[in-house]
Amino acid sequence: MRILVLGAGGVGGYFGGRLVEAGADVTFFVRPARARVLDEKGLRIESRLGNLTTTVKTLSDLHASMPFVLVMIACKAYDLDSSLAAIVGAVGEKTAVLPLLNGVAHIDKIGVRFPHARLWGGVAQISATLTEDGVVQHFDDVNSITFGALDGAVDERAEALLTLFRKTPANACHSARIMQELWDKFVFLTTLAGITSLMRASIDEILATPSGGRLIAQLIDECAAVASAAGFRLDADKFSQYRTRLTRRGFGLKASMLRDIERGSRTEGEHILGDMFARAQRFQVSAPLLEIALTHVRTYEIQRVVNSAEFGERPGRAPESAEIAPQN
Repeated sequence: MRILVLGAGGVGGYFGGRLVEAGADVTFFVRPARARVLDEKGLRIESRLGNLTTTVKTLSDLHASMPFVLVMIACKAYDLDSSLAAIVGAVGEKTAVLPLLNGVAHIDKIGVRFPHARLWGGVAQISATLTEDGVVQHFDDVNSITFGALDGAVDERAEALLTLFRKTPANACHSARIMQELWDKFVFLTTLAGITSLMRASIDEILATPSGGRLIAQLIDECAAVASAAGFRLDADKFSQYRTRLTRRGFGLKASMLRDIERGSRTEGEHILGDMFARAQRFQVSAPLLEIALTHVRTYEIQRVVNSAEFGERPGRAPESAEIAPQN
């Protein structure tokens, strides 16, 4: 099974690298600068679950490429349009497309771009980043990936992918209800990103204030109400699990969106907070705290662009990463 992985950062580099470790036929589609690093030094993963340094195949131009059996998309949401345009040559009528992006807005966009392909949904639960010297750094033991066809139908390629991941440290799962899985993570992630970005603080620091716990609970209630209105209600156990994780002290949990803000980088604010709030408006769900958090991040983005223009700098880019959601 020929697999193309778009991106070799925290998400694409880690899960794509694990597939290479399992003996899969994997090619990474990356920018020329990243391709040079991979060609010279190999793909390097640092993880307590097992380090990996391996040679990999790379491409930076797919115009003359034959369609792949599976294309995994692991880019930032704000790079999605240009990424989809770049991989047209890799997607044929029999290609399965597996996006590993946060949120749910990308699903419709990919479906419109590749109506002939087999579109899957995917949820990556990992805390990983790409260091300045090109190493994929995995921070803890969580490294799960859940995937499946949007219609829940059986797909032999999904079973083949699951078999490959079982040879690696990655915790892989084939789900027949992947849209529910996407929405579950969407609720958790929007709450985490919204509250930590709004307060510019970790969950621990927010909980140390008199109103912190109440505001976290309010935000997750708002997001869960949107999910229910969209037809993806969280079950009681999952909702309780999320609330517990978001109000647990001692872990210093913060969203990568906040880390992007702290670096002065571009965020996925519109793809996460903006999309959740747009759906709240569509379904007439009251979400005042979500609106405040979104406005805060939008204001930051305006300031970032203005400051970059004033100093003649190019707006910063954040390393690829993914939020961690609790295990099922």
